[in-house]
Amino acid sequence: MAVTDLPILSMLRTKMQWHQARQKLIAENVANADMPGFRPRDLTQPQFNSATGEIAQGSGGVSLALTSSSHIATAAGGDGIGADPRRVKSFEVSPSGNAVNLEEEMLKAGDNQSDYQLAASLYQKSLDALKIAVGKR
Repeated sequence: MAVTDLPILSMLRTKMQWHQARQKLIAENVANADMPGFRPRDLTQPQFNSATGEIAQGSGGVSLALTSSSHIATAAGGDGIGADPRRVKSFEVSPSGNAVNLEEEMLKAGDNQSDYQLAASLYQKSLDALKIAVGKR
């Protein structure tokens, strides 16, 4: 096993590649903001198996069930307690049929950039820790 095959490094590389691809899609959404009938696109975030670092095939998540009529149901989009108020689902569609919301796309771009920088920083710190462990520093 090579040092670069460690699960944490593989996960961080995959995460950074995902952020690069997502940034490209966000830029396309912004570039096509005036095109009639254009629908914005986004990528789903990769889910990792915590034991192996591999990308999980299924969601593997646990969903909430409404088992009694007295329970409070939440919206499918995850609105509710702890939801990010900046992430209100957009129903804004221009008369030309374009559904790009520039404010929402700019928020996505900013979040994507900061998450990419975090992953890159963690990758660099992991490499630094490996160098110290091997005695190369």
